[in-house]
Amino acid sequence: MNKALLLDEMKPSQIVSELDKYIIGQEKAKRTIAIAVRNRTRRKRLPDEIRDEVSPKNMILIGPTGSGKTELARRISKLSNAPFIKVEATKFTEVGYVGRDVESMVRDLMGIAMQMVTKEMSESFKDQVEGKVEERLLDLLLPINTSTSTEISSSSITETSKTTREKFREMLRDGKLEDREVELAIKTRGTVGIEMIGANSMDDIQNAMNSLGSMFQQPKKRTCSIKRAREILREEETDKMVDPEKAKDEAKERVEQMGIIFIDEIDKIASSEGSKQGQDVSREGVQRDILPIVEGTKVNTKWGIIDTTHILFIASGAFHVSKPSDLIPELQGRFPLRVELNELMTEDFERILVEPKNAITMQYHELLKTEGVDIIFNSEAIRRISEIAYEVNSTNENIGARRLYTVMEKLLEELSFSADECAGQTITITKDYVDERLSDVVQDQDLSRFIL
Repeated sequence: MNKALLLDEMKPSQIVSELDKYIIGQEKAKRTIAIAVRNRTRRKRLPDEIRDEVSPKNMILIGPTGSGKTELARRISKLSNAPFIKVEATKFTEVGYVGRDVESMVRDLMGIAMQMVTKEMSESFKDQVEGKVEERLLDLLLPINTSTSTEISSSSITETSKTTREKFREMLRDGKLEDREVELAIKTRGTVGIEMIGANSMDDIQNAMNSLGSMFQQPKKRTCSIKRAREILREEETDKMVDPEKAKDEAKERVEQMGIIFIDEIDKIASSEGSKQGQDVSREGVQRDILPIVEGTKVNTKWGIIDTTHILFIASGAFHVSKPSDLIPELQGRFPLRVELNELMTEDFERILVEPKNAITMQYHELLKTEGVDIIFNSEAIRRISEIAYEVNSTNENIGARRLYTVMEKLLEELSFSADECAGQTITITKDYVDERLSDVVQDQDLSRFIL
């Protein structure tokens, strides 16, 4: 993919093509997500009077564990130039209980947006920053000596200093001084705003107290290498160049108009049918707390008030014990799209082993290659590994594609252990090799339950 092509510029077919590189099958889920993301871009192009009326189509991904729900979120986040965050529903607790409040997901999303915008702005000042950092490093390497004898003319001192400085500049650019140590005064970073002090989050209050303390601290001197000093000075100079108010306004706009929140494991906060006691009451409380955020509310953050009305929410869950209808009706209504992910079959496992860019067989090939061992998986071995993974999933708990990691680890355990002794060899993994190492474990149901 062209790096200039960002998620909000991609057509649905292009988004699906990018997801196909890492996720096998689940075409329906990919298409639904691609359409929802593209609709965000379409909404931005609408006239102002219509734009506010178009709300995002939130969705729930339903499917067994290991079917690709979390991987979809991970890949979308890597493609995305829009603020994106993945959160676990089980981390949140009802207001009044110990734990993270649900509004923290919006604050975290805003924090990610600020990092994105600051990084983008700093790129435009990169040359200016590097120039200032170089001058400051030269100042550290060549401190001005005020005790120079007055008998030497100031013009000759200046000329000598310039010559020396230019020599050090060349050495600095050639990387010859990276390990030299210098003494650097480091300022403690900390920014405090009135809105931060008034925040509801304990995290924000703690940050505010730390920032207040840093205001009264003197810069600390420490000795570090030129390489580390360059990183510190680059950060300081970037902070000076980037306008925090402009960055905040841009980040706020992105979060409110293009933000995406992925809520994983939402089935874990669904109350079991007919049970409304103890833990189920707390689960329902979390749902009630999430509801206003999904509906659209204003959340107080240290960067200002964030309106969640047009943030896209994607939820996912296996729903083994509960079902989507166990969620409170109001929350169900805020997730109008339901997408069911298919259970993975033998053919899917076979494709997962070889087709994705990060294929499992490729990972093991590269790992053992570092020891000088070249392993090759023939097609029959790939087929047999897929059959074993599907068979174990069918007879034991179905953990989807994650079963392949367990099977592969057991298959290559002996080879991984003695790889250093096999340096320079090419080893072909055949069907017989797979059966020899895994057939006994697969046939023994009690053993496979604990090993595979």
